[in-house]
Amino acid sequence: MIEDSINSIIQGYAQGYFLMANDEEDSLGWYSSYQRTLIPLDERFRYPRSLRRAINQNRFTVAVNRDFEAVVKGCAARETTWISEELKQIYKNLNKVGYAYSFETWQGDELAGGILGIVIGSAFIGESMFYNIPEGSKVAMVKLVERLRKRKFVLFDAQMNNPHLERFGAYSISDKKYKALLKYALSHGRSLI
Repeated sequence: MIEDSINSIIQGYAQGYFLMANDEEDSLGWYSSYQRTLIPLDERFRYPRSLRRAINQNRFTVAVNRDFEAVVKGCAARETTWISEELKQIYKNLNKVGYAYSFETWQGDELAGGILGIVIGSAFIGESMFYNIPEGSKVAMVKLVERLRKRKFVLFDAQMNNPHLERFGAYSISDKKYKALLKYALSHGRSLI
């Protein structure tokens, strides 16, 4: 049953949809958008100068899946969240079989921040991000882009744009262009680890 559920969820993402709970309810829905936001994996990627200091000082270390459940919990800990208990369990199941990942920053033994995402083919579909320590999620973003480039990922999907993501060079493309790029990314398998 869980395997069938996982397969149908991955199929939904592979068709360009993403899951969200409806206003903290237990009901989940598939969503799409006329425009999709991408984080560039080329020279268009940028980040604030103030962040260079935190990166150059090596204040944070990075890890993948060191504490996946804490990252999911951190992403859901908002006044209004679309990550329901059911969606948390789905992410956990996807993580167990190698589709969901947490890309984390740590300061010593403290989780500084993280990005939650789904990996299919050479596409990283960012679901959410959070921080416990200022700059934690921003450093995670920079280090994740470096890793995706190194591993030759084609696509970093941020789903919806906001001013925070624009500071990193995020841009929007049409749903039609997104689906063509996603199709190409699906034909080139990659691993985050």
